[in-house]
Amino acid sequence: MLRRRNLFQERYNHFLTELKNEILSGGLKPGEFILPENTLSEKYKISRVSVRKVLAQLVDEGLIEKIAGKGNRVKTPGDEVVRQTITMTWFSQSYEQDVLQSIIRRYEETHPYVKVELLILPAEQYATRLADMIEQGTGPDLFFLSDAHFRHLTELGKLDLFEPYRPDSLQPERDSYRKLFDLFTYGDKQPTVPIHFSPIVICYNKDMFEQAGITGEDPVRTWDDLLEVAHKCTKGSNEEGMVEQYGFCFSSAINRWPSFLLQNDGTVRSEDRKRSVFANERNVEALQFCNDLMYKHQVSPVYSHSSSYLAEHMFKKKRCAMILSTYYFMNEFRGMDLRWDVLPVPANRRKATLLIGGSLGINKYSDKIKVAQSFIDYMVGEEAQTMLKKAGCTIPVLRSVAEDNSLLDPNIHPDHYNSFIDALHHSYSLQELGMTNEIISIMYDELIALWANMETSETVCRRIEERINRKLEEQEGA
Repeated sequence: MLRRRNLFQERYNHFLTELKNEILSGGLKPGEFILPENTLSEKYKISRVSVRKVLAQLVDEGLIEKIAGKGNRVKTPGDEVVRQTITMTWFSQSYEQDVLQSIIRRYEETHPYVKVELLILPAEQYATRLADMIEQGTGPDLFFLSDAHFRHLTELGKLDLFEPYRPDSLQPERDSYRKLFDLFTYGDKQPTVPIHFSPIVICYNKDMFEQAGITGEDPVRTWDDLLEVAHKCTKGSNEEGMVEQYGFCFSSAINRWPSFLLQNDGTVRSEDRKRSVFANERNVEALQFCNDLMYKHQVSPVYSHSSSYLAEHMFKKKRCAMILSTYYFMNEFRGMDLRWDVLPVPANRRKATLLIGGSLGINKYSDKIKVAQSFIDYMVGEEAQTMLKKAGCTIPVLRSVAEDNSLLDPNIHPDHYNSFIDALHHSYSLQELGMTNEIISIMYDELIALWANMETSETVCRRIEERINRKLEEQEGA
């Protein structure tokens, strides 16, 4: 026989959790009085005896104090305060870990009843491990997700593990940028809240440009310009037959080379998304251009291994003049003897680049959802977003901070930091391009032959299209 639901216990627990979370989250601040007992009794549909029992528990926990003749007041924390802990996961390769620790410390100062425990998980399989933790009941209250993580969990059908949330203080058009919210939107829901972002741009070495006589605000407007500038900045073989310096360094990373597809108006799937059209002429042309940079024109080192950051490491060593990179990776240039700046990516058939970002999500099964929401509110607020910008090149989601030039530091930020503003007008996600994790895996597998100059772009594109279509047919028949 099924046990009848205990409605009293549900209402009691709901009242206890909600009132406690109001205090922990800062909704009720130290010194503020709680609603009268009779009002609470009516609101939560429980007896005044039960209300008094909950209030007594919170007194014992040191969260409130009873003031004779006045009621119950949120207690001002003393040294003896016992903090309530919320857990938050982040991935190990994030460039924001140092400033995040500072943001957490400041949040704890302004929310004296809360302690944030930060768990750093390995970057490999971060998304699936996070989903497993939540499903097993060991998941964090709060977690970071990049757009790649979000896309992966969407494809796995795991978004129902999230508690959708959007702070009232962060509206896409009024306070931020609509495109960033689209990165983390599924259907009509906003499962996670964007906190920072980056378009793909060109980083260039100022000294190498000056030595090659490259001038002007935007010397690489087109692919032809990119090739010309790369030729000028490439220093030929020395006496030992070694190239001293390349004008450009191509990157095999999935958050880099697809920019060339976008610039050539390429696509991966048909308009109805039911078929792959990867072997279309524009994709073939774009990939051939990438290959020619290495083999025909020899202005880029030859792709030789699977490191996603080969180009960035070459740039840091001053062995190439230009790379495609992100505002995230620019944080690695801090403190280096390197004069650098940023340029918009070039265009061929159109002006376009990739857009990536990071967000915060809440565990649907957390018993501290209100507190988790308060951390997100703080994270996208002016104070935390300002700390984020002052600490590095990562672009804050709050527009008033992202575009505040008074926060720029010439020792940290490039001269043309604000290039991101124009880039946003022609930035697109991998999802918009028609890529899924399975498709990306197929591309990685097949493109190696092209990057090694062992097959033509036509052959590789055709095989990628065939494999994608087989996969789509399998999914449709499943």
